[in-house]
Amino acid sequence: MKITLNRLNKAFHFEARNEDGATLQLDGTKDIGGENKGLRPMQLLLAGIGGCSAIDIGLILKKQKQEVDSFSIEVDGERQKGVEPALWEQVHVVFKLKGKIEKEKAVRAVDLSMTKYCSVSATLEKAGAKITWEVKVNE
Repeated sequence: MKITLNRLNKAFHFEARNEDGATLQLDGTKDIGGENKGLRPMQLLLAGIGGCSAIDIGLILKKQKQEVDSFSIEVDGERQKGVEPALWEQVHVVFKLKGKIEKEKAVRAVDLSMTKYCSVSATLEKAGAKITWEVKVNE
């Protein structure tokens, strides 16, 4: 796996590109000289846990023949205070699914992703983050 980053301005705005040509934008906050034109690197970790689990959960629910009409994920994290580097201390993930879905199957799919399959959540846990989650079906 290879990611290439290219700077787009004289500050901190970068474009990351994977081997397949997919891109995303990164930047710093205005208080450090950035322009907020992309996600910050630590935000990418939160997006990564959401994306990683979304794929797992989607695959599991598809195998269970659950019909997912809508799927959104909210990831909220809190970093350590007063230390450098400031790692993620707590991460809470809310999975919101709508469709013809049995709640027990959705909860099981999330649990399998977050405790067994998602490499991003495992990586963050090894770095000391406490990860919690909740599942909302047709709410």
